[in-house]
Amino acid sequence: QVQLEESGGGLVQAGVSLTLSCANIGRTFSSFAMGWFRQAPGKEREFVAAITKSGDSAEYSSSVKGRFTISRGDSRNTANLQMNNVKPEDTAVYYCAASPGDIPTREYEYHYWGQGTQVTVSS
Repeated sequence: QVQLEESGGGLVQAGVSLTLSCANIGRTFSSFAMGWFRQAPGKEREFVAAITKSGDSAEYSSSVKGRFTISRGDSRNTANLQMNNVKPEDTAVYYCAASPGDIPTREYEYHYWGQGTQVTVSS
């Protein structure tokens, strides 16, 4: 069973960098593509970034491209989201997810989800 656990969220000021981590506390998820989604208050959950099983390719939403970087950890049992130059509009609960697909960007393509970690960016 895949069990995902996010960490690294918190309250930060605009312009700083923050790294979110997603660990699998169940079996290895090297056979899954990994993704990050976020949900801001009063809004629907939206795609942020995704990375292939091998880690050789990634996709980003237009709102974070150039600022965020998704990567897989050396153990391949972690997936990180490096967030640079964060903005108040990045405030949301961030979720990591695992998918058997190639490099999915839609929620329904993901089979496993973490509980989420809150990121709050003050101006």
